Amino acid sequence: MAPVTYTISELAQEFDLTTRAIRFYEDMGLLQPAREGAGGRNRVYSARDRTRLKLTLRAKRLGLSLNEAKDILDLYDSPRDTGTQLRKFLAVLSDHRATLESQMTDLQANLDEVRAQEKDARALLARLEKGKGVPARNGSTT
Repeated sequence: MAPVTYTISELAQEFDLTTRAIRFYEDMGLLQPAREGAGGRNRVYSARDRTRLKLTLRAKRLGLSLNEAKDILDLYDSPRDTGTQLRKFLAVLSDHRATLESQMTDLQANLDEVRAQEKDARALLARLEKGKGVPARNGSTT
């Protein structure tokens, strides 16, 4: 039985990607298709390439960079100790989580400031609409 292979178009369709994106992942070293046909023009992707593409897209959804994804995927390709691989994976995830938590703290502070400004603007508008006068552009009331 022949091994399962995929064309670039098949992978693009399956994962809702452009062929250009898949070629980019190939350029990054994430995929390593075999070449067939005249001058090696046709890319033939293996089940391993398909799995690496799937894991790359999962890493992207987690917010990891392509270089981080490649480092992790390359660890699993080596015959090294699984414990080493898992420690590296956990370290990358821990660093990424810390970055996200920091960003979340910054976003929460920004959101709190926006809410405070909205509250102040609504209060000012309510006072103006109760007939206390509408400030003119020069700062006086009418």
